[in-house]
Amino acid sequence: MTAVLEARHSGWTTPLLLWLASRIVSTVLLGSVYWLATANGWHFASYRRDPSFATFSGSWDASFYRTIAEHGYPRDLPTDGDGHVLPNPWAFLPLFPGVVRVLMALTGSSFWVAGLVVATLCGAGACVVLFRLVLAVADARRARWATAFFAFGATGFLLQVAYAESMFLVLLFGALLALVRRRYWLVAVLGVLAAAARPGVLALAVALAVHLVVREVAARRAGGGRPGGEPFRWRDRGAVVAAGLVVAAAGLAWPVVASAVTGRPDAYLETELSWWVGFVGRQHFAPLTPWFLMAGTWLGPAGIVLVVLVLAGAAWLSCRRGVRALGPDVLGFAVAYVAYLVAVFLPQQSLPRLLMPVAPLLAADTFTATRRRATGWLVVGVCLQAVAVVLLWFLGFP
Repeated sequence: MTAVLEARHSGWTTPLLLWLASRIVSTVLLGSVYWLATANGWHFASYRRDPSFATFSGSWDASFYRTIAEHGYPRDLPTDGDGHVLPNPWAFLPLFPGVVRVLMALTGSSFWVAGLVVATLCGAGACVVLFRLVLAVADARRARWATAFFAFGATGFLLQVAYAESMFLVLLFGALLALVRRRYWLVAVLGVLAAAARPGVLALAVALAVHLVVREVAARRAGGGRPGGEPFRWRDRGAVVAAGLVVAAAGLAWPVVASAVTGRPDAYLETELSWWVGFVGRQHFAPLTPWFLMAGTWLGPAGIVLVVLVLAGAAWLSCRRGVRALGPDVLGFAVAYVAYLVAVFLPQQSLPRLLMPVAPLLAADTFTATRRRATGWLVVGVCLQAVAVVLLWFLGFP
């Protein structure tokens, strides 16, 4: 009984202490850049009539969340002189600005303050749930290191800026933990909420399909008298299928909503493609080509080779014993999510941010096999966060 209580206690205190320590580091880094910018009269691409650390933490894409929280979504898409769609709020999903709007109404605070509070609290939740997720598929040592890498790493500062990342991550990690624990109704609920926070939930539907196959195989082995099998009731099969269909529908819903409100069937797609123009010019979308398009545009044939090598390296990593040891649910989601990014996302400075959902893989032996190795990765992560804060805020937004 004492051991159980201690485990439950550490399931909260350990990740929260890691989160708190990491917030000190990230706040110092962000505060240093903010002080430097303010002292030199530099400005950022967001609201600046009342410059403060909160408005600084709401720079760049957060301005779109502010527009949604204060004014909602436009019925008419903004276009240039040639009729091409310009960047607009339809690229951003409604859950984060909706919650921020409620907090603004309850407290009378500005978007900048409310957004900072919501994002930071969700960041704490993401650390707790990530710790518990890894604890469910590995052990406490790996859970501690994975949470530390996540919170202190190159993108750790995003857990406290007015972006939807931390909200999406706490919901997504919660859905994966529910999947590991076979609480399929909770997977569906959290998956739908995550789909309203950020794109990428279709990978969770794939993870449910992988889970169904793995359990079906285990059940058939059990029926054949083979060791390691387990019963798989039809009620459970139905719950997995239902959860997968619900999550898939939620993941596909936003383009339909954008089309219905604006009257343009291509509203969401053209909005997303408007962000590509500065990198590769105006393009028509074709699945599985964006990475090659970006690499070929900037690096020529060498870029194509580089993409192939990166994808081969990712495939090799997914086949490593330490990664496979995390279980089919975590690995199935991670592979599906990376495949999703390769299929639809144009890789640029936002790529490290968009890779945050695969954080459970940080528990693999590649990063945690020895204390020395893990400490080295942690130091590298903190150093990269410092570099990221400087480069992303002064050269290109995260």
